[in-house]
Amino acid sequence: MSERETAMDMRERIRRLNAGAPPCVRSLGGSVEDYDAERRRIVMRFSMPLEFCHSGNVVQGGFVTGMLDAAMAHAVFLELGTRIALPSLDINVSFLRPSLAGPQRAHGHILRLGRSVAFLEGELFDEEGRLTARATSTARVIRQDAPDEAARLTS
Repeated sequence: MSERETAMDMRERIRRLNAGAPPCVRSLGGSVEDYDAERRRIVMRFSMPLEFCHSGNVVQGGFVTGMLDAAMAHAVFLELGTRIALPSLDINVSFLRPSLAGPQRAHGHILRLGRSVAFLEGELFDEEGRLTARATSTARVIRQDAPDEAARLTS
């Protein structure tokens, strides 16, 4: 496959991923903008309304965590190119400065991706490009070819 065909394929995969985004990602105004397969890094945009804030316009920490978690998970979705479940085993977030209402940009990066476990990191940036939060996560990779395991998670 040529470089141009690969880029077109990735744009189509991103389009499909955005079209099928779960309600939690849509409620955060989230969408994938780019994925660098060589670096295993995704860029997502989010839009934080004042309704998700406290103390005026400071985004509540759970929503910050949600944006970071979404970016890290979407990197795995694009990397594998298949439907999977990716429940977090742990997530550690460091809040470096207040995240304010408005546009946010998140980077998700795959550190290591095994058959059943993914090690991930994420960064959240404000409108001016300042780093506001970072996260690391370990997630369980449940592939489509393991329906019994996926059924156990939902029961």
